[in-house]
Amino acid sequence: MNEKLVLELRNQVRAGLNLSASTGDEELLEHIESAVFRRAERERWTAADKREIVRKVFHSFRGLDVLQPFLEDAAITEIMINSHKEIFIEQDGQVRQVSVSFESRERLEDIIQSVVAQVNRVVNESSPIVDARLADGSRVNVVLPPIALKGPTMTIRKFPERPMTMEDLVAKGALGGEAAQFLQTLVRAKYNIFISGGTGSGKTTFLNALSQFIPEDERVITIEDSAELQIRTVPNLVSLETRNANTEGKGEVTIRDLIRASLRMRPNRIVVGEVRGAEALDMLQAMNTGHDGSLSTGHANGTKDMISRLETMVLSGADLPVDVVRQQIGSAIDIIIHLSRLRDRSRRVMEICEVSGMRRGEVILNPLYRFEEETETDGKVIGALRPTEFRLEHTQKLRMAGIAL
Repeated sequence: MNEKLVLELRNQVRAGLNLSASTGDEELLEHIESAVFRRAERERWTAADKREIVRKVFHSFRGLDVLQPFLEDAAITEIMINSHKEIFIEQDGQVRQVSVSFESRERLEDIIQSVVAQVNRVVNESSPIVDARLADGSRVNVVLPPIALKGPTMTIRKFPERPMTMEDLVAKGALGGEAAQFLQTLVRAKYNIFISGGTGSGKTTFLNALSQFIPEDERVITIEDSAELQIRTVPNLVSLETRNANTEGKGEVTIRDLIRASLRMRPNRIVVGEVRGAEALDMLQAMNTGHDGSLSTGHANGTKDMISRLETMVLSGADLPVDVVRQQIGSAIDIIIHLSRLRDRSRRVMEICEVSGMRRGEVILNPLYRFEEETETDGKVIGALRPTEFRLEHTQKLRMAGIAL
């Protein structure tokens, strides 16, 4: 539908209606319909055309303007706005540019300010990068000029209304039923589990699925930069979110602050959405001080690489010998699950490793499951996550939980 037409009708409605915070959706919709029907008298519009125009004009006031249809499309998983003229979407694993655009750079800036204001965050030239979220939990990242050279940039990672379960992941071929049952047992037995993977590999989705195995009588604290976890099976749940500094540089609340605060909240488990820096040490110390069953994620290209990344994260905020850091990692984390996005754009569990301890100054990984590729048919990778010849070495948590592996 012609964007110029939508803009004309929007301006016409705005001119004839004193919009304020108290203007209800029904009142706004009535004015929009009236304007559209008057215009339709001299245009050859079908009933479907009228409905579409009314919807687009309404979204330009109440939704995210031209982005709203993409937000409502369940098949679209990511929306990438490179500038007000350039919008890409990811659908069914494929990224493509769409023909719609914002009427102006100023309109995109208005949408961005509306989004960040809803979660009490600020983004401007002096603080041009911010993470936020939409009302449905979708994650939003904003970068403004002068950092973004093309103009205001916004990336929206959508999340389904119903979080994916482990059964859903098995059905999609991300892992097999045997491995899923094994992981369920480990979560129930309070093994500390770390999920690694690259961008878009499904770490948060997998963390949500794992969290559904947490017994409902436990108290869980979730800690995130921007709240996106969807843990719905645990009634005793506290969700914490970081806060950026204000315009005076005060009031910042970091992941480290929240981890330390969570230790005084009597948690059975702590779930850190993602570790990126010095907070890795606080997370490891929490795992080492009686908060078994904790879960977290991090960016890495493999299980060994995740160990190296954790070392680097800890050392970025603490002056500790490398041996001490490795000892912390070896004693805190029990299991590392590595996810990857394959060339056919499918998301798979590539490896499940046990962190079996330290040997000669190195963290030892015991691979329990590995993905084995068999062939490729019509561009689709065929393979399965299969058990290795190695067995789980540390079974004391299973025995303490009264669970037979």
